[in-house]
Amino acid sequence: MSERSIRIANFSGYLGDRYSAVDEVMAGDPVDVLVGDYLAEVTLAALAARHRQDPGKGYVDYFLDQLRPHLATLKRRGVKVVANAGGFNPAALAGELRGMAAADGVPLRVAHVEGDNVLARLDELAADGHPLTHLDTGAPLAEWGHRPLAANAYLGGWGIATALAEGADVVVCGRVTDASLTVGPAAWWHGWRRDDWDALAGALLAGHIIECGAHATGGNFSGFTRIPDMLVPGFPIAEVAADGTAVITKHGPDGGAVTVDTVTAQLLYEIQGPVYLNSDVTLHLDEVELTEEGPDRVRMSGATGSPPPPTTKVAMFGQLGYQTVHTVYVTAPDVPAKVALLRAQIGRDLPDGVELEFTPIGTAAPDPASQWEATVGLRVMATAGDREALDAFGLATRLGSLYLQSIPGFFLDGAVPPRATARPVIGYWPGLLPQSALAHRVVLDDRAFDVPAPPDTALTGQPAHPEPEPVPTGGATRTAPLGDVAYARSGDKGGNSNVGIWAPDPRAWEWLRATLSTAELRRLMPELAGLDVVRHELPKLRAVHFVLRGLLGTGGSSNTRVDQIGKAVGEYLRSKPLPVPVELLD
Repeated sequence: MSERSIRIANFSGYLGDRYSAVDEVMAGDPVDVLVGDYLAEVTLAALAARHRQDPGKGYVDYFLDQLRPHLATLKRRGVKVVANAGGFNPAALAGELRGMAAADGVPLRVAHVEGDNVLARLDELAADGHPLTHLDTGAPLAEWGHRPLAANAYLGGWGIATALAEGADVVVCGRVTDASLTVGPAAWWHGWRRDDWDALAGALLAGHIIECGAHATGGNFSGFTRIPDMLVPGFPIAEVAADGTAVITKHGPDGGAVTVDTVTAQLLYEIQGPVYLNSDVTLHLDEVELTEEGPDRVRMSGATGSPPPPTTKVAMFGQLGYQTVHTVYVTAPDVPAKVALLRAQIGRDLPDGVELEFTPIGTAAPDPASQWEATVGLRVMATAGDREALDAFGLATRLGSLYLQSIPGFFLDGAVPPRATARPVIGYWPGLLPQSALAHRVVLDDRAFDVPAPPDTALTGQPAHPEPEPVPTGGATRTAPLGDVAYARSGDKGGNSNVGIWAPDPRAWEWLRATLSTAELRRLMPELAGLDVVRHELPKLRAVHFVLRGLLGTGGSSNTRVDQIGKAVGEYLRSKPLPVPVELLD
């Protein structure tokens, strides 16, 4: 057990993040553990396709290239590496890494964590009475109507802690929870027990903040214009103390910044309310406070924990059908009439089983200063369960036939010719499975270590928060965008989008809280009609949080929205005008 805080540095927030990140963090400030998060629901779907094409792969290949130049330095400094780059085949990735280290003469001990991949066990699990009910709807998997192509359970961090305690230098994981990459090393470093709920909750919060890399240092941040040196924002570091409290910082020389607001943004990202469920602990966010300790140093305190839920999520993917997508351009005037004619012409004689969706993107300026200010993109998507039906429909051919017989000024982007080949649509099913049904295991050298399920569990639901009282009338107001007084961050969880909106100025909190009722959100976002909206308040963060159930259809990998995983919902809301007290706009 160490009394010193463990310094955990992130170097990847998703599959495709900055390739040079490992080089950057190795040249940065001293740390104890490097953690890399490569997986998300959408990236899991992409890796599943690769794994089907080559069962020997299914992991993140470039992780090896990122790590190789630093193997000797990592060993010499005693820096550990934990990453979920194993994807669908952590054993194969660990084997490649062992061979690479041996070839370079570096005596690295590499462990891998397994047990998340339950695809081969689905029939067995069903026979044992586990229906893998949908996280949101409660429907059993048997009602989905699609055979899963991949099924990965979200493991906790105790396998990682076990591997490090047994002497591993590198721990390769598949689908562990994102924050487990931090919880595991912190639990190992401080020698926590499995029921040290508050400490584990603090580490979970720290892991949630750094799991998305530059999100915590100014990336995807509403206040980005106030962040210095945003050209290449650096990667964050979590300093986790023995009691679970943590300081979020970054490497000194790197760009970006760590502020109370950049940390608030990531704290509100992809949560489902004040109760944050995880495989190792349930985190309660109600009392979390953020305090600026100094430049690029934000202390997080007040996190409390309780036993984790008895179940964990299983991310399952299945092929729903096929789609083709193209964008054509419509120029003012008469944009609505031109879109209507294109819709009728493209959809003429639409075969059974083929569906079309038309999405105009943007609006033409009333007094355009250039041709492009008068131009609106029109995204056309064709979907079908059967590839032959989609090929027979021939969206690309139909578009190509309209140049001389459709709207005036019809054109496509000549640099992006229409693509005739349909691509698969991968559907997502977030199922629930008891943690006791998992075979969580660590393999190191020629030994294997079983990781037992949590000894104590409890199912904790989200609290119910009342709607606010109406905004008091009186006082001077001015119509202004919500973004003039509030920041926002949005994201995805399956078919749900979440959005957290907070007041950086304490003076604006009571107005924001009272203004952003569920009814007002529905007025600001007409696309929420018919959808369930859940509202919570986090006063210590000066934040109102909403879950928009079903906005993303059945999940980011299969919905038909242009903003497929809800990343721009928060900024969309900030663009909306409403009456704001003038004293808040000074």
